[in-house]
Amino acid sequence: MKRIFNLLLTILPLALSAQNKPDYPQDYFRNPLDIPIFLAGNFGECRPGHFHSGVDIKTLGVENKPVHAAADGYISRIKMEKGGFGHAIYITHDNGYTTLYAHLNDFTPAIQQYVKKEQYEKKHWDVDLEIAPSQFPVKKGQQIAWSGNTGASTAPHLHFEIRNTKTEHPLNPELFGLPIVDRTPPLPAEVVFYKGNIYEEDKLVVSLAKKGDVYKPAKTSDKSFGISHDTVQVYGGITGVGVNVDDYMEGSDNTIAFYTAKLYMDDSIQCQVTLDDIGYDVSRYINAYADYKTREENHKWIQCLFQLPGNRLDGIYTHLDGNKGRLDLSDSKVHKVSIELTDDKDNKRIITFYVSPQPAAGTMPAKSGCIPFYANKTNDFNTDPNVMFSLDGRQLYDDICFHFAAEKDVEAYSDKYTLHYPYVPVHHYFDLLMKPNKTIPFDLRSKVVIMYSDGKDEDGRAAPPTDKGWYKASVRNFGTYWLAIDTVPPVIKSLQKNGSNLGKAKQITFDVKDDITSVRSFSGYLDGKWICFEQHNSLFFYKFDEHCAKGKHHLVFKAEDENGNAATFKMNFTR
Repeated sequence: MKRIFNLLLTILPLALSAQNKPDYPQDYFRNPLDIPIFLAGNFGECRPGHFHSGVDIKTLGVENKPVHAAADGYISRIKMEKGGFGHAIYITHDNGYTTLYAHLNDFTPAIQQYVKKEQYEKKHWDVDLEIAPSQFPVKKGQQIAWSGNTGASTAPHLHFEIRNTKTEHPLNPELFGLPIVDRTPPLPAEVVFYKGNIYEEDKLVVSLAKKGDVYKPAKTSDKSFGISHDTVQVYGGITGVGVNVDDYMEGSDNTIAFYTAKLYMDDSIQCQVTLDDIGYDVSRYINAYADYKTREENHKWIQCLFQLPGNRLDGIYTHLDGNKGRLDLSDSKVHKVSIELTDDKDNKRIITFYVSPQPAAGTMPAKSGCIPFYANKTNDFNTDPNVMFSLDGRQLYDDICFHFAAEKDVEAYSDKYTLHYPYVPVHHYFDLLMKPNKTIPFDLRSKVVIMYSDGKDEDGRAAPPTDKGWYKASVRNFGTYWLAIDTVPPVIKSLQKNGSNLGKAKQITFDVKDDITSVRSFSGYLDGKWICFEQHNSLFFYKFDEHCAKGKHHLVFKAEDENGNAATFKMNFTR
């Protein structure tokens, strides 16, 4: 009887903590496709620089599947962009929600004709159109477009969102009763312990293994720690916990995200993370929610069950105490720790173990040659006479000891300046000002770029001159920066031969690349008249339409980079 009583004490807190899900309508929205829903990605999934804001529905690996309105409403917005959602339609519904359909190909004829009319009037293919409620009313199930692979998409699929119309916050579509079959619980791989600063101090990585119905420690990557039965030796004091976990569903090999994660110590909840209702204005705090350093160095998503000092993503956390979810192990006693992971369909997985706090082996060596920068405070850098920037109070997620170094470079127009480390994130853009160490000819001052390297790749940003000899660009990464000159225009390569007969072709395509900055603007003129070229990555294409009649034509395509370096390509063809 005593064993049964103790078992009840162990599992009761977990059983009572079942998530009360939001009261979203369950029969209002239909599947926007005519095929069963299998997910390539779901809401709250960790992505570089943002949380995933909807569900990615597979389209059997092909494009041009019919896409339907998920409920009655009206098309309120149509957006065309080279990245992001590509071709996208927004539908506003009477019940206070808006649905988004993204990475589309063409729209249905009336919508497509309207968009093209607007593009030619504005002489821009990338448009963002607000639509009157009376212009395109739709019924539930009415086709609005065909699926595609436009924008920042790497494979054919439909990105589908449900948003709160008033706040414009994306909500978790799987909580609205969509016909999704998922009986697979989350699959945890590792638990990580953080004894102090997430970027600068040691962490302990513990692999997990399934033992019975729960997951327990298997081994550790740090030989200075040991595991005896289900007990992990960790540093004492205030300790953060993170988890490396994926989720899956039937019929898909893609990893997806859990819905809730709950951290307990001695059966008392310390932190709960719930992935629902994440606004675009806070989505970049993914870089504070996840262990950014581990992601950059080891390509793993460790999701932290504690809140960093500069993390303003308050909406996903509950049950935080004064330690913001970190465990207080300062009493040096053995404590039981449990993590409960639940997906959108209430499939559950539990991780359980004991922690034995150990005293730190000595103290961390005092840092020298660096400058203390603090989260939630303005941090100015003006130590070097040729480099200057300021970080406002929202830029850093945790305190850092800022490292700076300068190295001579005879080919550059400045020293190469190392501004801390690329594995420490910065929340938003800040102005970086630099001075050259050699004279820049007057006619080249408009061609200056601030180059950047993270140790793997290099790119540049146009840096126009400002007062007192400074050159300025907006950046949002730590790493190495230097001044250079860019006078090289983009390179335009035609995928068609000059003089070709394109009577059977669907489009004209150019591959355009700029080695240093990016293509800032482009345009195409057919027999002297503007035509609608579209961009997808480095490809720029014009789909033949009524603006290109049968016969001989002369085409001029122009591309210009951030520094005003322009290239022109001319060709003749017959259609």
